[in-house]
Amino acid sequence: MDLLSEVRRLDRRITEATATLTAAVAASGATLTDPHGIGDVLAAKILAHSGAVSRFRSQSAFVSYCGVAPMEVSSGDIQRHRLSRAGDRQLNYALHVMAMAQIKQATQGRDYYQRKRAAGKTHKEAMRCLKRRLADVVYRTMIKDTETSLTPTP
Repeated sequence: MDLLSEVRRLDRRITEATATLTAAVAASGATLTDPHGIGDVLAAKILAHSGAVSRFRSQSAFVSYCGVAPMEVSSGDIQRHRLSRAGDRQLNYALHVMAMAQIKQATQGRDYYQRKRAAGKTHKEAMRCLKRRLADVVYRTMIKDTETSLTPTP
């Protein structure tokens, strides 16, 4: 019975933490939960780990910070790219979760992934491309949220 009560206690703590994060995301006015694959918990993680989006000089700087900027690892005639091991691993993980959610549902992300696979890319290469594209979506959403919050309401 001790184990069962511990599981119930932990379940209540998770529920409370999720409710707190949901309230925090709502209070921030962020629309990060709009793109498919980002819930309140993932949006809170992205906001917490990225900080103010204005600190990034460009979209490319944000992508690099997330660790999804492609790195060339070519050898001879074969040109390949891989994900950078640098950057914030938690943001990279958040983008990975978003990419997996997009691939599993009928979304634009799945279509993009399938086009990359049809073009001859491996699963990892297609995922890298999709995560890079999703990082752009997240960045643009965060910029739009910042501009919206700065716009005076009538």
